Amino acid sequence: KEKKTVKEAEENYLSQSLTPLIIYLFHFLIEYAELVFMVSAPGNLSLFSLVQFKKQKLLIELDKYAPDVAELIQTPMEMHYIPLKVALFYLLNPYTVMSCVAKSTCAINNTVIAFFILATIKGSAFLSAVFLALATYQSLYPLTLFAPALLYLLQRQFIPIKLKSKSFWLYTMQYAALYLCSLVVIICLSFFLLNSWDFIPSVYGFILSVPDLTPNIGLFWYFFAEMFEHFSLFFVCVFQINVFFYTVPLAIKLKEHPVFFMFVQIAIISIFKSYPTVGDIALYMAFLPVWSHLYRFLRNIFILSCVLIVCSLLFPVLWHLWIYAGSANSNFYYAITLTFNIGQILLISDYFYAFLRREYYLTHGLHLTRQDGTEAMLVLK
Repeated sequence: KEKKTVKEAEENYLSQSLTPLIIYLFHFLIEYAELVFMVSAPGNLSLFSLVQFKKQKLLIELDKYAPDVAELIQTPMEMHYIPLKVALFYLLNPYTVMSCVAKSTCAINNTVIAFFILATIKGSAFLSAVFLALATYQSLYPLTLFAPALLYLLQRQFIPIKLKSKSFWLYTMQYAALYLCSLVVIICLSFFLLNSWDFIPSVYGFILSVPDLTPNIGLFWYFFAEMFEHFSLFFVCVFQINVFFYTVPLAIKLKEHPVFFMFVQIAIISIFKSYPTVGDIALYMAFLPVWSHLYRFLRNIFILSCVLIVCSLLFPVLWHLWIYAGSANSNFYYAITLTFNIGQILLISDYFYAFLRREYYLTHGLHLTRQDGTEAMLVLK
């Protein structure tokens, strides 16, 4: 009887692409669902460990910096308050509150990713691989976090990131084996629970093929609702590649800065995944206080903040006008969706620019001069 009940629940939740383990979890905890979502939010506070990483990195690289860049380096007192800021940014973020009120399983996904980050920062390759496998099992896209996690663990083990290094390939194979074995075990456990492989096309096929075009805050639904059927496969591939395409160039550019790489990659996932939620946005925004030292180099932070706030307020207004009042149509809602996502892309691009600019100043000094002795202006292209 229990297996039949869970099977029925699995069929009812297929349209939401829930994994079997999540269904079984709520089968036993259905009476305590509110408590599960309340606990899953503070679980993300494991991001605090990023501060410890930054202090270690500062001590290691201090001798590489130019002599006139003391004002660019965070003091221990400034770092001391970062955990509190991260807590406030996540727990008091309206997106987090809405995600918990809606009882979205995104809160659980975020908790798994947060524990993955914690395990990685602590240097535990085994736990890092296990939590990354769990995150991948839940929503597939965290697969791209394999690269920044590997780079950080290599850095922590003082293994040079060189393709000709045997130690590099040996550690990479070990971490990849831990990750793949963990993923296989979790998938096999799901099979034993359901005695069927049907969950694979139902969950991962659903994520990749995007059959449900219900309006959301993502980029997929409107585009494919208006598209001719015989073009859909090609453009689904193009849209899905966006999440994975940036991993390799970012890994090359940010191989010495895996934590910032991880932040950018999480933001890319939240923007370009097929079914994004506001909880995904709350996760990467919790990282912003960690990069507070970049604020002086941000170019459009005020404008972009206003864009995101205004779009967030207009979402429910245009939804009501479209669905209930009937005085608007899908174009209005998608216009705000597009503006909101462009704002996110420009925000991450601005942080990326600020990060590269600060790194350049740390190496070459704040006061740049030309060969003739006149003051130079830094232009990043």
